[in-house]
Amino acid sequence: MSKFIYGLLALGLLCLISLSDVRGQEVLPLDHAVRTGKLPNGFTYYIRHNTEPQKRVIMYLANKVGSVLEEDDQRGLAHFMEHMSFNGTRHFPKNELVNYLQKSGVRFGADINAYTSFDETVYELPLPSDNPKLVQNGIQIMRDWAQSATLDPVEIDKERGVVLEEKRLGKGASERMLQKYWPLILNNSRYTNRIPIGTDEILNNFKPETIRRFYHDWYRPDLQALIVVGDIDVDQMEKEVKAKFSDLKNPKAEKSRVIYSIPLTGKNQFISVTDREMTGTVAEVIIKHLPEKIKTADDYLHAIERALVNQLLASRFAELAHRQDVPFLSGTAGIQGFIGGLNSYNLTVSAKSAELEKGFKVVWRENLRISRLGFTQSELDRAKTNYLGRITAEFKEKNKTNSLAYVKEYLQYFLNGVAAPGIEAELEIVKNDLPQITLADIKKVINDYVKNTDRDIVVMAPEKDKAGLPTEAVINKWINEVESENITPYKEDMNTAGLLIAQPIPGKIVSETKDTKSGITTIMLSNGVKVLLKPTDFKNNEILFSGFASGGSSLYNDRDYESAMAANVVPSFGAGNYNPSQLNQYFAGKQFRVQPFINERFQGINGASASNDIQTALELTYAYFTEPIKDPVRFDNIITRSLDGMANRANDPKTVFQDTINAILGDHNPRKTGPSVAKVKMIDLERAFDIYHERFGNASGFTFVFVGSIDTLSINPLVEKYLGSLPANNDKGLTSSLNINTPSGIIERTVYKGTEQKASLNLTFSGLFDYSFFNKLKMEALKEVIQIRLLERLREDESGVYSPNTRINITKYPTSKYSLTISLGCAPQNVEKLIASTLDEINKLKNDGPLAVNMEKFKAENSRGMETQLETNGFWLNYVLAQLQNNEDVNQVDGYFTQLKSITPSDIKEMAAQYLSGKNYIRLVLLPEPNGN
Repeated sequence: MSKFIYGLLALGLLCLISLSDVRGQEVLPLDHAVRTGKLPNGFTYYIRHNTEPQKRVIMYLANKVGSVLEEDDQRGLAHFMEHMSFNGTRHFPKNELVNYLQKSGVRFGADINAYTSFDETVYELPLPSDNPKLVQNGIQIMRDWAQSATLDPVEIDKERGVVLEEKRLGKGASERMLQKYWPLILNNSRYTNRIPIGTDEILNNFKPETIRRFYHDWYRPDLQALIVVGDIDVDQMEKEVKAKFSDLKNPKAEKSRVIYSIPLTGKNQFISVTDREMTGTVAEVIIKHLPEKIKTADDYLHAIERALVNQLLASRFAELAHRQDVPFLSGTAGIQGFIGGLNSYNLTVSAKSAELEKGFKVVWRENLRISRLGFTQSELDRAKTNYLGRITAEFKEKNKTNSLAYVKEYLQYFLNGVAAPGIEAELEIVKNDLPQITLADIKKVINDYVKNTDRDIVVMAPEKDKAGLPTEAVINKWINEVESENITPYKEDMNTAGLLIAQPIPGKIVSETKDTKSGITTIMLSNGVKVLLKPTDFKNNEILFSGFASGGSSLYNDRDYESAMAANVVPSFGAGNYNPSQLNQYFAGKQFRVQPFINERFQGINGASASNDIQTALELTYAYFTEPIKDPVRFDNIITRSLDGMANRANDPKTVFQDTINAILGDHNPRKTGPSVAKVKMIDLERAFDIYHERFGNASGFTFVFVGSIDTLSINPLVEKYLGSLPANNDKGLTSSLNINTPSGIIERTVYKGTEQKASLNLTFSGLFDYSFFNKLKMEALKEVIQIRLLERLREDESGVYSPNTRINITKYPTSKYSLTISLGCAPQNVEKLIASTLDEINKLKNDGPLAVNMEKFKAENSRGMETQLETNGFWLNYVLAQLQNNEDVNQVDGYFTQLKSITPSDIKEMAAQYLSGKNYIRLVLLPEPNGN
């Protein structure tokens, strides 16, 4: 489309004008499938009909308003304003908005949400679209958010605590170090002092008039857009949008919406920062670059070039990490978006202890090799093939694309002017332009970005290592030493053999039965492997699959346990004739993934594939079963990195607390305690490889489940060839019961770690469970009504937390048991109060049962959620696997909605009394160290 050359003959002369060059510079038109318009007041809208998922619509209100617009007395109020939009509007006073949506099946946080950044604030509202009144009210909510927040002083004061708790959650080593290097990398621009979360002083003390001033100045139609995508009538929606949003007013004394930026000074800068809670040494090179717009076909071409560069860099550095005695834990490079509209080239090395110089030089040397010598033609060809494969796969799903993907595309179009021509136009551009991209084009991109100006180097490390960190002069010395070397060309590790060393001898299908109710066909193969096929039309080009057999690490004693879990790394060594780099070469352009696993109860394999790549996925599956590779070099690298990564692990309060939680809940069984140097040293490559072979060398007892766009006629021969040929001796393994249980009784433990004034709570109720499908659903209801009440009380009423979390875990085998855990972060001085409030809510459930309105919310949210889940391949794969592993009927889900409706408040009261009695209760608290010691 964009690169055809046209000749223009006039007066017998050939005018050397390339119309493709002209067209390449024209702005790409917006996708014709979206209805767009701008009202007289400047308000913009985008509306598109899309039925994925059916009976759903997604609405976004986008505002070109963020923290960068705040005045000095408003720091943090752009984000605070986002919060206040949920705390009272003209048509939904106080908390009625969230209450109404929950009763309509929309979950707070998981569905209805918002975010604020430096330059934008965006509100998100997904809704069922089969309820016209709800859709109309959704539009009203968007209209209220646009300019009708009430900003009640009482609600403002209540929300202060919530926002301050959100801010508290972000505090720690990373935030403290960022505060030190932020001014340098942002060149002391306005962005330096406009972090969206704001400052404690202003959040605690601002007057309501201050936030009203911000709202009045910036929430205005010429900076706003509504995006609506879903199963709706576009004409009717456009009428409603015009009717609701035409009366929005711009301020009479309108402030100019300044586009702030970060100046490029041309200077190179350096900073070294340390923190006692930092767990490793990291050096990052940030080379800032002017922004790259994506508006025209030429812009799109350059974006493709940058995407190819990132893919090439990722492959090169991934291979680098596998080399023998590599002196870093990780090394990466790539082009990415920066703050203030800039782009940047980032090169990062996470170094091994005392090896920052070696690690930095290795990464910089590879960076220099790329910038001087570029990539190879075969590397570029593979990257092109992969890029074309991905966009072709997207095109095949064009009528199955989720509405959210379109919403985000139009959001970027409005906020940043990123072209959104539609997948058909994008594929056409790619097909026309991708073949023309040369090695010289790629090298030019690299050389444009890897420059010797506007370069910032940031070194971060544990406080105890401060004395040994390099200065700017030392880092520059390292760079100069590498640049004086004779850099040799990259040599590819090519392999022209096929994947498999030996071709499989196909088995046979010995029986085939179909369950018409579930739509599942069950196949028995001649080697005893069972295969379940569930064809769906949820996607055009997606097959998900998983295979499993009983056994797992439970079959091994404690001495072999670490090696059994380390057997999970064996697939990372490659399979058949190929190491990992060669696998990437062999599978260029293919859309699939395959990953074996060993967990406590099962060994198995997870995979996903485009429909036409399922044979390749199964071929690799066969290779992982029958032709694994033992690679001592890669194994030693993994062990060395694991050991080095533990050197400062105990510096991090979150890690220490999580290790404590795991140890106590696992009754201090060594399989449940945190990683340690002693455990890593127990790992033996030979034993790990033997265990892998034991678990996958015999496919007896394996069951595979396939869900998605399956052609049963074409998949059956593939199943026979690659799964029917797996070696099996009919010796089906059984999972061994380890008898590891959460300890009974009441346990209280406090961990003192960290310097920030922040606390974490973890409250767990546990015990044996009367397992049934209905009881599981009732426990889900119990969890949800607790979550609803904790949000209402701890957040909205007491302003003591940002986001409490309630979760349930239920297992049937080897012992039917449950655990219900409540976790939250808060101020240390509020720990006892919040625990008391939490336990009070649980006691109310035991004594009185849940409020009827909260049961209504639970049923609405779960019913609506299940409606959409039932139309996804991921749900069906996970559901069928769980039913098989628990020996449950795969058709149980058919009764879900009936059983959901039948749950009563009395049921929940009984479940609370039985399972939250307090007899088995573990209270774990993380507090800061006394006096910071």
